[in-house]
Amino acid sequence: MSVRDLLKGTGVALVTPFKKDGSVDFDSLQKLIDYVITEGVNYVVTLGTTGETPTLTREEKIEIVHFTYAKVSERVPVVVGIGGNDTRSVINDLETYPLEKAIAVLSASPYYNKPSQEGIFQHYKEIAAASPKPILLYNVPGRTGSNITAETTIRLANEVDNIHGIKEASGNMNQCLQILRDKPQEFLVVSGDDNLALAQIACGMRGLISVAANCFAKDMSALVEAALQDDFTTARVLNNKLLKGYELLFAENNPAGVKAVLSEMGIIENYLRLPLVPLSPVIHNQIRDYLPKLK
Repeated sequence: MSVRDLLKGTGVALVTPFKKDGSVDFDSLQKLIDYVITEGVNYVVTLGTTGETPTLTREEKIEIVHFTYAKVSERVPVVVGIGGNDTRSVINDLETYPLEKAIAVLSASPYYNKPSQEGIFQHYKEIAAASPKPILLYNVPGRTGSNITAETTIRLANEVDNIHGIKEASGNMNQCLQILRDKPQEFLVVSGDDNLALAQIACGMRGLISVAANCFAKDMSALVEAALQDDFTTARVLNNKLLKGYELLFAENNPAGVKAVLSEMGIIENYLRLPLVPLSPVIHNQIRDYLPKLK
C-alpha cells in the first residue's frame, strides 16, 4: 500500500507531556496515545513541532520514538518528525534514529537561515537520498521564516524519488490549489491547518495532520472522514462546532492551548518547557467555559 493510502485521513501531531520537574511524562504519553487511537485517528506523528522538539534532547527523542512504537503496537501507522536547518545533522539523524517501524518521516523546511528555493530543493534532495523511509515535506512558513513554493514542491515531487508527500501549512489557498492541480497522482497532500482542513479537503487534500486531534480526536476524525466522503453537511456541522476551539488552541502559542485542554480532560499535566509557558489565566478560563459546550 502506498504512503498516499496509508496516511489518508486524520493524523495527530502528538504533544510531549512533561512532569512538574520537567522530565518526560511517559505515563501520560501512553494515556494520550490510547485516547487518540480509541477516538478514531488514522495515524500518529511523533516528534513534530507540537511535541516541543526544540527543547528535547537527542536521547529523549529516541526514547519517545521507541515508546511510541511500543504503545501504538501497530494499531495505526507512526510517522516520525526529523528536521532541522543543518542538512548534515538531519542526515545523521535519519541514519541513526530508530525508523524501522515508521511509515514515513515528516521533515520541516529549514528554519531561521531562510534558504532560497534552490537551497530548499537541494536540502530535501540530500535528505531524501539518505533516508531509509519516505520523506514528507512540511511547509510551515509561519515557523520557519521561509515558504516552499508550489513550484518547488512540484519539482521535488517529480524529480526526487523518495519524497512522497507534503504537509502544507502555509495557509495560502492559492498555493494549495496549485499543488493539487500540478502534483503527480500518488503524491500525498495533507493539510497542516485545523481551521482550513475542511476547505482544503474539499479542494482535493487527502486529510489532515492535526493539533486539535490531540484533544478533540473524535470530532476531528469524524470531520475529516465526512469531508473525504463528500458528506459536507456533516463536516460543516462538526467544523462549526470546533471553530471556537481552534481559536482557543492557538490564541497564544502551540502547544500551550492543546496542553491546557488535555490537562482539563485529565490526560496530561499542564507543563511546558521554556521558552514556552502555559496559557494565561484569561484564555485558560475561556477553555473551561468552552469544553462543556462540546458534549
